[in-house]
Amino acid sequence: MSDIYDLIIVGGGPGGIASAVEAYIFKIKKVLLIEKGDNHSQTIRKYYKDSKRVDKVWRKQEIELIGNVDFFDGTKESTLDHFDSLLEKGIIDTQYNSEVYSVIKKENIFKVTSSKGDFYAKNVIVSIGRMGKPNKPPYELPRSLKAIINHNAYDCGGEENILVVGGGDSAVEYACQLTTVNKITLSHRGIHIKDANDINLEMITRYEKEKRLTVLHNSTTIAIDDKDGKAQVSFADKTSIIYDRVIFAIGGTTPIGFMQSSSIDLDEKERPIFSEEFETSVEGLYLAGDIIYSKGGSIAMAINHAYTIITDIMSKN
Repeated sequence: MSDIYDLIIVGGGPGGIASAVEAYIFKIKKVLLIEKGDNHSQTIRKYYKDSKRVDKVWRKQEIELIGNVDFFDGTKESTLDHFDSLLEKGIIDTQYNSEVYSVIKKENIFKVTSSKGDFYAKNVIVSIGRMGKPNKPPYELPRSLKAIINHNAYDCGGEENILVVGGGDSAVEYACQLTTVNKITLSHRGIHIKDANDINLEMITRYEKEKRLTVLHNSTTIAIDDKDGKAQVSFADKTSIIYDRVIFAIGGTTPIGFMQSSSIDLDEKERPIFSEEFETSVEGLYLAGDIIYSKGGSIAMAINHAYTIITDIMSKN
């Protein structure tokens, strides 16, 4: 414990990056950023298709930035470049390829246990997001179809009959982007698509009108079976259709186990309990980003969380 950091940030996504930059600006001297991937922004790198739009306004959330970190509409590539430039501004000790298992406080010092060893800090910000563990449907998926049941569009080829399941921005964007070389069907549970932003709503409406894809409204998948190496999808209306590939874009899951192992109090719905400054029930342990919301949050929101947390840490010093 000879090397105790003033702040350890767990997670190299937008909230973690913004926390590192704000900490540097506020002159917090010893900061460590721990990320389980081999670079920052793993969700964007892994789950966003090349050239995918990244919008400041997400699900109609108008967020006014309050801190020192700027953010603007762009693409996957421009967003990654922007975060690269932000990290270059600060001299931050970074530990990549390191998965954090727990954060335990003892005698006013946090012990952060990771795959690369133990680290110690006076304060910890956890900003690990949700998409690291994508939501899965409530029914079992055949292991034999693992190669053609995905949570992103990376493995898609051409001339495939693809079902995209979901009603949010990712689902709509996957569906529309893949229409150039594939036959696409989008299945969502609502009568109308409500969880996508205005640009995507206009796009999916236009694509459906132009018959560039098919939208199954008020549609619920209830099972997938292996039909000669293809996915036979059964729906609640008792119909079934065979697809070459299925993409589930139905959000991510909050890492409940991690929070429990870190002694973070949860409410009756297993959501973390936190203050207005995003401090958990453990003093000095904060949460930033969409990990704290059941339906996720925007990049701009995570950036604001970082500023609020850092200013709270500084007010206590």
